[in-house]
Amino acid sequence: MAVITRFAPSPTGLLHLGHAHAALTAWSAARRAGGRFLLRIEDIDGTRCRPEFTAAILEDLAWLGLDWEGEVRVQSRHMTEYRTALDRLATFGLLYPCFCTRAEIAREVAAAGAAPQGPDGPLYPGTCRHLAPTARGARIAAGEPHALRLDMAAALALAPAGLSFEEAGEGRVRCDPTQFGDAVLARKEVPASYHLCVTHDDALQDVTLVTRGLDLKPATHLHRLLQVLLGWPEPRYAHHRLLTDAAGRRLAKRDGAPSLRALREAGRSPAEVRALAGFADA
Repeated sequence: MAVITRFAPSPTGLLHLGHAHAALTAWSAARRAGGRFLLRIEDIDGTRCRPEFTAAILEDLAWLGLDWEGEVRVQSRHMTEYRTALDRLATFGLLYPCFCTRAEIAREVAAAGAAPQGPDGPLYPGTCRHLAPTARGARIAAGEPHALRLDMAAALALAPAGLSFEEAGEGRVRCDPTQFGDAVLARKEVPASYHLCVTHDDALQDVTLVTRGLDLKPATHLHRLLQVLLGWPEPRYAHHRLLTDAAGRRLAKRDGAPSLRALREAGRSPAEVRALAGFADA
């Protein structure tokens, strides 16, 4: 099987060394195998993503010496495709509207005294799961804002037993999608979630090896569930280490991690930046 990898940043800021490490990991895996490396821009969150950062991503990657095959896929141009995937899940009876605000959910979790914790925080307590269809329809018709949640119990009832994924260096890893509870797959401000879009696009683009940071490894449990529900192929996975600063904190835009542009303007060469990102021989 041909190796096809991808790098899929969100244009919410300038790339830093952590992004360079992720991009070089995917690019190197494809180049070593004589495969294909793709670039995708995950800009579904219109409240945070900016076109100027998309332009900067393309510029920084080219300066770093990375090349990619084909046209860059920009997710915001394909929202109807994600809507189609959501509609398919709805026809299976796997989605329900959730009218709860984040504040209401937080109050309900606090009132309960404790709530199971998932990768994204306390699990949704299921407030809207049992609303009658007539009540749901009336609230939607009234224009009440809502999210679309995956009914996890119903989804698992349709999934095969022993769901797992192939992780580099580990072999088969048993999936536990329940750690996400009834995950949000769409919101008013973000019409399709990261979880839905990334699995859709990996399937559409024939990605065979998903390389990404260890922080996203838990998400793979949910992504495999979506893949089997929607009949999408299963890629292999390789979750890599996260680069950290001198204090041991993960490099992040919000913490002011030095950008590739700043390193370039400070006189660093592409080879030096690749080495700082852990790829001295790339």
